[in-house]
Amino acid sequence: MSAKILDGNAIAKSLRGDIAVQVKQWVSAGRRLPGLAVILVGNDPASEVYVRGKRRDCDEVGFHSQVQHLSANVTQQDLESRIHSLNGDHSIDGILVQTPLPDHIDEERVIDCIDPDKDVDGFHAYNIGLLALRRPNFRSCTPKGVMLLLEHIGLDFKGLDAAVIGASNHVGRPMGLELLMAGCTVTAAHRFTRDIAAKVRLADIVVSAVGKPGLVSPEWIKPGAVVIDVGITRGANKKLYGDVQFDAVKEIASWITPVPGGAGPMTRVALLQNTFQAARAHLGFSE
Repeated sequence: MSAKILDGNAIAKSLRGDIAVQVKQWVSAGRRLPGLAVILVGNDPASEVYVRGKRRDCDEVGFHSQVQHLSANVTQQDLESRIHSLNGDHSIDGILVQTPLPDHIDEERVIDCIDPDKDVDGFHAYNIGLLALRRPNFRSCTPKGVMLLLEHIGLDFKGLDAAVIGASNHVGRPMGLELLMAGCTVTAAHRFTRDIAAKVRLADIVVSAVGKPGLVSPEWIKPGAVVIDVGITRGANKKLYGDVQFDAVKEIASWITPVPGGAGPMTRVALLQNTFQAARAHLGFSE
């Protein structure tokens, strides 16, 4: 067996095309462009690359976008003031604060400052809470992107065993909630989990979101499982590595995502979907 490749680049491109058509119809009806504001703090090279990619995506689908690039020395108060200003800006539907943030900035306070109705990253406690209650509004972008990938292959989730490796607030926890809501039996594995390999080996769906290159070996994978690699680490050679030992695991799995080109593009397209959803809500249009 050799796994089929879940090509996030191709799927995301198709979905961006769908959004672009919807935006043209939206604008032709006399409505303003959906608007996304990104706040970038400091000069982290990876963050700058990500922000440029998000801006290109907005240009491609026809969104209004702006980037506020702030000094790494910005104070907590000044950063929060920027967010409050964007909360009141009626041309902006979504606000995204690019992470990581400098050590002197309290990230949780920053997220709490964002209007939940403009939290298109899906990080605010209000939106995570709605997901936990099976009443999702803005879904965290990476887990939502993973679900779009899994839906693309026509997976019937109900009754499947799923393992999520990693329990971060932004990916692991909401990922488990997404799979639970879809009807899976979910195991959340984390740094205190005993014998992770044995637990992961039972899973029909494996999502790894740790950021530890080569963590997931073929011995961890049930034959025919679907393997989604969310982890991404840049090595000393500048090459990007995932959590999964790709070449070996693809001989065991039925489907597998590459790194890069798997979950990453789907995260960005989920952000676009959330922003358009926010624009519709702000102008009084339901789904």
